[in-house]
Amino acid sequence: MSGTKNNYWIKSGIINILQNFSGTLINLAIFFVLVRLLTKNDYGVWGIFLQTVTILEIIRNGLIQSALIKFMSGSEKKEHSDIFSATLTISGSLTVLCILLNLIFAGYLSRLLKAPELEPMFHLYNIVFIFSGILTQFNCIEQANFKYTGVLFSGLARQSVLCLFLFVCLFFGIKTNLMTLVYVQILAVLVSIAISWAYVKNFISFSYRFSKNWISRIFHYGKYAFATSVSSILSGTIDQWMLAGIISPAASGSFNIAVRIGNLIDIPTNAVATIVFPQSSKRIETEGKEAIKYLYEKSVGTILAMVIPAIIFIYLFDGMIIKLLAGDKYADTVPILNITLLYCIFGPFGRQFGVIIDSIGKTRVTFIIVIVNTCVILTLNYFLIHRYGVIGAAYATLIANIFGFSISQVILWRELKVNALNAFVYAYRFYPEFINKYILKKADL
Repeated sequence: MSGTKNNYWIKSGIINILQNFSGTLINLAIFFVLVRLLTKNDYGVWGIFLQTVTILEIIRNGLIQSALIKFMSGSEKKEHSDIFSATLTISGSLTVLCILLNLIFAGYLSRLLKAPELEPMFHLYNIVFIFSGILTQFNCIEQANFKYTGVLFSGLARQSVLCLFLFVCLFFGIKTNLMTLVYVQILAVLVSIAISWAYVKNFISFSYRFSKNWISRIFHYGKYAFATSVSSILSGTIDQWMLAGIISPAASGSFNIAVRIGNLIDIPTNAVATIVFPQSSKRIETEGKEAIKYLYEKSVGTILAMVIPAIIFIYLFDGMIIKLLAGDKYADTVPILNITLLYCIFGPFGRQFGVIIDSIGKTRVTFIIVIVNTCVILTLNYFLIHRYGVIGAAYATLIANIFGFSISQVILWRELKVNALNAFVYAYRFYPEFINKYILKKADL
């Protein structure tokens, strides 16, 4: 039994780290090619387009994604049809609503942002939006069954189609435009659905059954996860928006370089969070809160064991890394990077806090914490950017992370008797355990 659990963590961890790491690398490749293919204006419009459609995706997926994984992984198989049908009903309704809002406000938004190219792009994206909803349902069902391979390959395919198209354009000197990129997105999401279906079809044996009870349960559970997701993406972009508004877009760009490097460090955090959520949802039903306490401390410790060496490495070679990725003109990013690295330590605690608290059904708590933290970030950024300039945004986010960490640990102690120091103990133990179990053991064989 222990061997089965270890295999789950190792296999799932490798798959999810591969997904996050390869996805980040592909996104970097897309970035470097796009800035060479598009004009400065078109690249700015593309960035606005991606931010807007990401918010649309979060509005829909945030309401049903966590709920579908939680309830399906922790319920009897006979209830799966009702759960799937309920999430399909909610997702379909939100898809129609978002498409209507898109059609009504796309023109107004494009004029407001002085980017007329956006209106036809938003209208065409409605096709992508419909298909991406189907893809999300498939991915959630696979995760609820503790499988991640389809999520990995479908995600890679969706990014790789666009990446391959851009490299072909660059290599052969083919000119492209923004509308063409949206058409490529349609092709990419169709390829992803086909791949995801191949992995998830064995788990799908549902007949649609309208269940008012399950729709109500999922909606009331998901409404806080939805609000948390929207608030999270806003809190993660507030500093860059305020830097652009208070100082200049160039200042926001310098800060963005540091954030991109921090996102690389977050790969283990995102990977482990994906694995922990369905596990914690199942364990709270079968083993109780003591198992969840161990799961939180162990998962955070595992992440810290991977994150801390990366932070030390970047601190030692910060100037070289900035120059390699962004060039000499972003040398002013180095001190910003050194501050952002500090709050990378708090990231695993915060991310796993949300995962664990959501899995035990207290999504309202996560929602309140994120809202308060967003207000703190907003207030601190306003004053510290005015006082210290670009580096003030880094100070603001660091202070907000310390504040959020303190509040979350108090809540976890009251709910589960979690001790944050245990995470560092598990981090220290990770290295000898990993070497003994998965390196020396294989060498002996």
